[in-house]
Amino acid sequence: MATRAHPVDPHLCSRRPRGAQNLRFSLWILVSCVLGGAAQGPGEWASWGSWSRCSSSCGRGVAVRSRRCVRLPGEDPCWGDSHEYRVCRLQDCPPGAASFRDLQCALYNGHPVLGTQKTYQWVPFHGAPNLCDLNCLAEGHAFYHSFGRVLDGTPCSPGTQDLCVAGRCLARSLEALSPQSAGCDGLLGSGTLEDRCGQCGGANDSCLFVQRVFRDAGAFSGYWNVTLIPEGARHIRVAHHSQNHLALQRIDGRYVLNGDAELSAPGTYEAAGTQLVYTRQGRQETLRAVGPTSQGLLLQVLLLEPNPGVHFEFWLPRERYGPFQAHAQALGWLPRPRQPQPREVEPQPAETPLVPVAIPAQAPTLAPDSCPPCPDTRGRAHRLLHYCSSDFVFQARVLDRHRQAQETRYEVRVLLIYKNRSPLRTREYVWAPGHCPCPPMAPHREYLLAARRHVSRDGTQDRLLLPHAGYTRPWTPAEDSRIRLAARRCPV
Repeated sequence: MATRAHPVDPHLCSRRPRGAQNLRFSLWILVSCVLGGAAQGPGEWASWGSWSRCSSSCGRGVAVRSRRCVRLPGEDPCWGDSHEYRVCRLQDCPPGAASFRDLQCALYNGHPVLGTQKTYQWVPFHGAPNLCDLNCLAEGHAFYHSFGRVLDGTPCSPGTQDLCVAGRCLARSLEALSPQSAGCDGLLGSGTLEDRCGQCGGANDSCLFVQRVFRDAGAFSGYWNVTLIPEGARHIRVAHHSQNHLALQRIDGRYVLNGDAELSAPGTYEAAGTQLVYTRQGRQETLRAVGPTSQGLLLQVLLLEPNPGVHFEFWLPRERYGPFQAHAQALGWLPRPRQPQPREVEPQPAETPLVPVAIPAQAPTLAPDSCPPCPDTRGRAHRLLHYCSSDFVFQARVLDRHRQAQETRYEVRVLLIYKNRSPLRTREYVWAPGHCPCPPMAPHREYLLAARRHVSRDGTQDRLLLPHAGYTRPWTPAEDSRIRLAARRCPV
């Protein structure tokens, strides 16, 4: 690294050390003065401070410590981080105790918000994009509000080991990121994590992956059995996209969700020894749980229209798969007469009850289906139609693309706005229907696109939506000229 000379303040050279804690700093000044004021490179860190108290009073939380950068005049900033985090583990929280996120939302109960004198009772809302924002749902109302960041150490979502730190969700756990913290084996600096089977440092080989799609359309509306989620199931995920509704029933017949034709509110529910996160956004419903379940749960679907498919998956210990099959047979669900295939999904005949297929954890996955060609949407008439009917037309750079359920979500940076019915942020999420949206957009490229505002039926989601076969073009100066011409011809 090149050496740069910087003049040393003569007042620094005349200082005398005050106490042992300043001895190192004083020696540094002395050396710099003797060498004629030559300082090079960055500053140096002082010693780490002590660890703070744990952010939580029970369960898991986060402790933080900091250090100060000592720099002479003209030196560069210190290299590295000024703060360091570690996971702290306390005694388990008592049964029924309010979660850390519940307590933070409850702080706003009875206080006027949203610029009015109205007050509300707030509960956590888990359907918003940023998991580390304090998103709270007003009880009895169809809207939620973001109160800023959650406190450090708040779980990103119920039942997971991920924690929010400085507004970011640190995936899995901080043990893998901080050498001062312990992995699941209790050893400092090991970074060892649990696998999908719950085994510390395992390789997902002590359990089976169960994944199927229930496609029985049903001859009548009402409740239909989808599958038994057995005792010991982990990392449960259920999703569908329709006007139908998921329902969950305990073995004793009591409903956890959407029973007796009464819809449950989105949120977190306790059942079978685990926390279930239930979300409903328009036609999209999901149900997730980390597990393990302490008893079986019966997954059902309340059919209001033909069933396009209910996707479900979970991991099950190998020794529990035999009892699971026996229980399924006792309920009248006979196994299918074929060998299990890796991640195979087949329509279920109406006369044959459904039983999930157990899949070895190490089985290879099938390649994703290729997307069919998009329809031709070129031309001035198409461009004019979409400009006039859209709520937003802007130039954006695609930062990331994520496929989830039956939609594709793009994270974009807005560069230039041609038309907007309401303010746009610098970074936005843009949604497109399907896993093969038309036209497609690739990450790290710039596009000119037309989007519509879409508010979900329950009022909890306000999103930018790209319609199928809409207007999305790679941005060029020529495309900029064409869209400005369309703006002049489109009636206000």
